[in-house]
Amino acid sequence: MAAPRKDNVKDLILTTTERLLEHKKLSDISLAEIAREAEISKGTLYYHYKNKNDILFDITDKYLEQQYEDLIIWTEDASKDTSLHRLVKYVLERDVATADMRLHLFYDAMMGNEQIRQKLLNRYSEFADIIAKKIGERTDDVSPEFLAWLLLLLSDGLYIHKTLDNPKLDIADFIKDAEQYLSN
Repeated sequence: MAAPRKDNVKDLILTTTERLLEHKKLSDISLAEIAREAEISKGTLYYHYKNKNDILFDITDKYLEQQYEDLIIWTEDASKDTSLHRLVKYVLERDVATADMRLHLFYDAMMGNEQIRQKLLNRYSEFADIIAKKIGERTDDVSPEFLAWLLLLLSDGLYIHKTLDNPKLDIADFIKDAEQYLSN
């Protein structure tokens, strides 16, 4: 008797890999382990993904697409205050809260994975462009491109300090202070 068919196999593979990445680096996870944990055959896994980079790309795309969509929805909601200082707060809070997958990308890129490095650079560029566009809609007092990149660099730095559990830096207070500074 054949094994029951699983629907949404790609989602199962992605979810399983995400769960494994909570405790391991991508380089320490094998495709066989992903298949075993997802309770699918290695052949089924290879049918959907030829390598771990492709899995990581899809996981990253899923998170970044969600962030992108959320940003668009938030900035276009007429019932919300989406002024520049609130936009900065929104971007920093969201980026710091969802940076876990980026750490895996950073690690692999720094270890020489050129495919991951290029993918990461492209996604940063896309995200900087949309943030700059939203900033440009709200002010002409500052270069939108400069502020967009500043926000992205700041959010990565804040996440690193959050991960380090830096006792000298309260992330929430820092973001609140940044918002307050820009509202003046």
